[in-house]
Amino acid sequence: MNARSQNSIGFDLPIFDAHHHFFDLSDGHYPWLTDAYDPQFFLGDYRAICRDFLPADYRAATAGFQLIGTVHVEAERSRREQVAENGFVARLNAREGLPSVAVAHVYFTQDDCAEVLAAHAADPLVRGVRSKPVTSTHAQVSVRGEPGTMQDEAWLRGLAMLERFGLSWDLRVPYWHLEEAAEVARGVPDTVIVLNHLGLPLDRSDAGLAIWRRGMAALADCGNVHLKVSETGLKGGVWDSVSNRRVIREAVDMFGFSRSMFASNLPVGSLSASFEQMVADVVGALPAASEAQLRDLFAGTCRRVYRVPASTPISAF
Repeated sequence: MNARSQNSIGFDLPIFDAHHHFFDLSDGHYPWLTDAYDPQFFLGDYRAICRDFLPADYRAATAGFQLIGTVHVEAERSRREQVAENGFVARLNAREGLPSVAVAHVYFTQDDCAEVLAAHAADPLVRGVRSKPVTSTHAQVSVRGEPGTMQDEAWLRGLAMLERFGLSWDLRVPYWHLEEAAEVARGVPDTVIVLNHLGLPLDRSDAGLAIWRRGMAALADCGNVHLKVSETGLKGGVWDSVSNRRVIREAVDMFGFSRSMFASNLPVGSLSASFEQMVADVVGALPAASEAQLRDLFAGTCRRVYRVPASTPISAF
């Protein structure tokens, strides 16, 4: 179990980390880590994390905090191994006690989408899927209506299957697609949607933030959408606490504490900041928050949204 109140910022509330990744490069194929290096990666040079990241590494990165559970989110494993990743996660859970639950992967347009979703739904640890739609390279380019986008009828049919299988959808798009994502969310009101990484406000200029705010406000108006307060790192591994705290405060104001959840995005998040820095910026962004609100943000919302049973052991690591 991680030590309590052993961190330099004095934060001692329980944390249920809503988003991180585990991978063992000897157990499965992770093309982005082992094949051609992607120079367009959104945070810049990621070669420092092109190695195994397992529970021992996670414990080291979060030492000093009271971690009570975690959510493993699909780690871009080979798309031929979508269901096999669940087995890897189950073995870690059985051996290490974490992750507590998982978000798996499927392409909504793949021919066997229903079969893969059925397999995910049958897995006792899987709560939802992450499926990234086709997006444009920047705000000035539109791909609206192209195959695999959020307007593609085949893609929408795949998304609509989630309700049948009782699975949530982790939504991960850059900020200029957030308003389109809200259109989609309104069409599936009974599907739980979890917006990743604060809507990726990568452009902190006034113009960039104006686009981000419009999209975030549209998504916050959808009662089925929840927010991950995570990954505020910027291109090149830049960590800007001043602007980070600004976007965190604005986002939580829009969604509320009961629909917001803290997440580390480890090990990707470590390219920009330590776990302690992440927590410090979230707490620093919300100086008026009550203890009850912070308990929701750092654990309660995640446990509710990802349906973690009350009987699940806590403080297991």
